[in-house]
Amino acid sequence: MSVAFRREGDDEHLEPTFEIPIPPGPNLVTARGATLIAAKLAEAEAALEGVTDEAEVKKLRRTLRYWSTRKATAELVAASQDGVVGFGSTVQFRLNGKARTVTIVGDDEADPAAGLIAFSAPLARAMMGAEDGELVDFAGKAEAVEVLAARGAVVGADGWYRQ
Repeated sequence: MSVAFRREGDDEHLEPTFEIPIPPGPNLVTARGATLIAAKLAEAEAALEGVTDEAEVKKLRRTLRYWSTRKATAELVAASQDGVVGFGSTVQFRLNGKARTVTIVGDDEADPAAGLIAFSAPLARAMMGAEDGELVDFAGKAEAVEVLAARGAVVGADGWYRQ
């Protein structure tokens, strides 16, 4: 029988499992972001206890490796000063005639639907360093974004950003 028609087992046809990709660059975090990473790590450790299914254990260990790495590499950064867009800033801006508000945070904390964008996002990169009233280029358009106001992030007692 030809080797081409021989099959050793089902495992050789499974898709490989890769590590959870870690965003490139520094792992900048706000105080809230550091708390979220610690909570995710504790959650992953707790989920691993008592699990006997080998596939589930592998999945949980992969998640645990990700959050362990993120905690170990986290660089806590304070919010930038009022009037200048920077990491941790809550920024009011106008894009395409529409006023919007976002807070610039770390990669793991980002949630665009909630107004939290990663510092590595194109919009955040375009606005970084801009001052109140400044026009900045974005998406290949000159002066596409008008920074209306930038202030240090406002975090409520519950740890969530207020706009």
